[in-house]
Amino acid sequence: MVTIRAQALSVRLGRYSAVSDIDLRLEPGQLVGIIGPNGAGKSTLIRAMLGLEKRVEGAVLIDDHPIGSLSRRDIARRVAYLPQGQTLHWPLAVERLVALGRMPHLGPLSRLSAEDEAMVDAALARADVLHLKGRVATELSGGERARVLLARALAVGAPALIADEPLAALDPGHQIDVMNLLKAEAVAGSLVVTVLHDLNMAARYCDRLVLMDRGRMVADGAPLDVLTQQALASVYGISARIEPDGARPLILPTGRVK
Repeated sequence: MVTIRAQALSVRLGRYSAVSDIDLRLEPGQLVGIIGPNGAGKSTLIRAMLGLEKRVEGAVLIDDHPIGSLSRRDIARRVAYLPQGQTLHWPLAVERLVALGRMPHLGPLSRLSAEDEAMVDAALARADVLHLKGRVATELSGGERARVLLARALAVGAPALIADEPLAALDPGHQIDVMNLLKAEAVAGSLVVTVLHDLNMAARYCDRLVLMDRGRMVADGAPLDVLTQQALASVYGISARIEPDGARPLILPTGRVK
C-alpha cells in the first residue's frame, strides 16, 4: 500500500505560480478526485507529486520517503501514471504497447515472463480492450486508445494509480466503465487519484474531492461537502441545482453567475 503526502508544496512555471502551498495526504483505499476549472493547477499538482516538475518548493513524500531519494524506477513501481492527451507515434500492436507497463519490473534486455504476459492480459481485460489484441494502436479510435493507455497503467501492477483526465474521448458508457474500474481498484485497497472535469462523475464515484482554484486547494472532503452552491459560484462561476442522491449530490449547471 502507498501513501503520498505533499507538504507546503508549490510549483512555479516561469514567473507563474501554478501550485501554491498545498498540504495533502493521500492514503490507500480511497478514490480521490482532483477537480477545478481549467488552469487551476490540477495536472501540475499531480506531476509534482510524481517528481515530474522541477521548480518545486516544499516536500513530497511517498511512503514517508522524500521523493528526491527515490529513483524513477522506484516511483514507477509504487505509482502507475496515466497522463492526459498522450500521442502515439509508433505503430505498436496493442498488447506490446500495454506490455510497456511492465518495464519498471524488468532488467536491461529482459524479456517478458509468463507472469508479465498474464499481467498484460489481465490489464487488457480490466480496461475492456482484450478484443483489441493484434490491432495496431495508432489505428484505433480516440476512445479505444484511451482505454488501451489505461490498460498500460494497470499492467504496472502498482499499489497506487494516478490518472489525469481518464474520461476524455470516452463515450458515456465507457466513462461509467472506467469510473467503476477506478472505484474497484480503490475498494481493493489501492490509492487511486484522478483529475476530472465531470462533476457528476466525480460526485458519484469519488470518496473524496480536492477542489482547486488558481493553484490553491480551496476545499477537501466528501463530495456533498465540497460541491456546494457557494463553491460552484466562486470557483467555476456558475449557478447550479444541487440535489442530494443519498450521500452523493447531483449537479445541474443552470447558468453563469454575474
